[in-house]
Amino acid sequence: QVQIVESGGGLVQPGGSLRLSCVASGFTFSSYTMSWYRQAPGKQRELVATSTRAGGSYYADSVKGRFTISRDNAKSTVYLQMNSLKPEDTAVYYCNALYNSVYGKRDYWGQGTQVTVSS
Repeated sequence: QVQIVESGGGLVQPGGSLRLSCVASGFTFSSYTMSWYRQAPGKQRELVATSTRAGGSYYADSVKGRFTISRDNAKSTVYLQMNSLKPEDTAVYYCNALYNSVYGKRDYWGQGTQVTVSS
């Protein structure tokens, strides 16, 4: 059974930091592209950062230089270190696992963790 569980969200002041964790089980973690998405109230879900199975990473322009995605395949965990947080970073953050092959796609989501940046 596939499980993806995010943690680490909370309330933080502008300029502060948080580290989100996403623990996965039920699939071969190292074979999957792992991403963090976020959705603010009234807005569409957007891609924040991606860690590819080859070790590459991608960031949305809005978080470049402030957020860092990393993964520990031995622990089936992906992290999102968020520094210099801004009020516009407030959103529910979701972890996504994606596997694409010629045989089809597998796409799993966590339940999300709330991040609120406010003074």
